[in-house]
Amino acid sequence: MKTTFSTSWKESLQPRKQRKYRHNAPLHVKHKFLSAQLSEELRKKHGIRSIPVRSGDEVNIMRGTFAGKKAKVIKVQTNKSRVTLENITRKKADGTKLNVYFNPSKLQIIALKLDDSRRLPSGKTGGTKKSEEKNNAPNQK
Repeated sequence: MKTTFSTSWKESLQPRKQRKYRHNAPLHVKHKFLSAQLSEELRKKHGIRSIPVRSGDEVNIMRGTFAGKKAKVIKVQTNKSRVTLENITRKKADGTKLNVYFNPSKLQIIALKLDDSRRLPSGKTGGTKKSEEKNNAPNQK
């Protein structure tokens, strides 16, 4: 693998090359790594399974000591691949509060902030007609 980032690089089974790809990726590619799954209602409504997290989204924490809590995203650090949530803090030994960082793969988006018209991919506003016709068609044998 080359020393600089290559858009033509496909995949490797070697973890060191996978880590190198993620580390050397430009920010517009790292943004895609920050995707979180959508809740069942949002999946049905928008017809997509996951979307990159943005500040203002409401999420449900799926793993860790804070599992089951709902919070709002305050900050997304693309370069470090981590997300900060509102009111999710840990107390240090001296009593000061410290933000807890999350990996977006451990979060589930329950409410999207849709102030940007380009947030959702175009044409992904719901289920397609072909898939609906297949599901509603009687079985012919």
